Formats: sequence, C-alpha cells, structure tokens
Amino acid sequence: MKTKHDVNREYKERKKPAGIFQIKNTANGKVLLGSSLNLEGPLNGHKFMLTSGSHRNELLQKEWKEYGQDKFVFEILEVVKVNDDENFNLKDELTLLEEIWLEKLQPFGERGYNIDSKIRQA
Repeated sequence: MKTKHDVNREYKERKKPAGIFQIKNTANGKVLLGSSLNLEGPLNGHKFMLTSGSHRNELLQKEWKEYGQDKFVFEILEVVKVNDDENFNLKDELTLLEEIWLEKLQPFGERGYNIDSKIRQA
C-alpha cells in the first residue's frame, strides 16, 4: 500500500506535459491561445480566475460573465512530443508549436482574446 508520502513524491517526479492550449468561446468562436511547460497549471489558473471574476484579460472576463461558463471550453491542442535526442530542447519545441498555432488560429481582434503573440505562461 502506498503512503501519502509515496503518492506526493510520484506526483512531483512525473513528467508534466508541455504544449498549447486554448480557451474557446463556443458562442462566438473567439479563442485565447496559450502555451506552457506545464499545461495543467495555466488551465486550472484560467478557470479559477474566470470563475472568481479576477481574470486579467478584461474582454475574456466580460464575455465569460455575458455568455456563461457553459459556453467556454478548455482544450489542450497539442502536447510537445519529448524524445531522448541529446539535442532535444523542450523550450525550443514549444516555441515552434506556438508559432504554428498562432499562425493557424490568429487569435487576435475579432478572432480572439490574445493581445499579442507572447502566449507562454509559467
């Protein structure tokens, strides 16, 4: 039987997925595109801030309140495929995915909530 200590250690040691995510307003199609070296953190953080009415993106917060949380979906779009190559660089791979998804979705102005192309979060 695993102790609480074992479970905590395993949680801390496991690989955290890095990649691209979006928060999509299904009522109007707008998206907030983001990326992180640990996808779980920002998705939970965005959901918490929106629910508590404290999100720093004013338009996203306004529309969350206007449309209701059931009109928003939180999705992981792509996870960085980690490999054992000695030249593999997680941050570089994530930067490449950011460029691809920004080009694909163009989440600015009428299409989204992003203010600029800096989408990486802690």
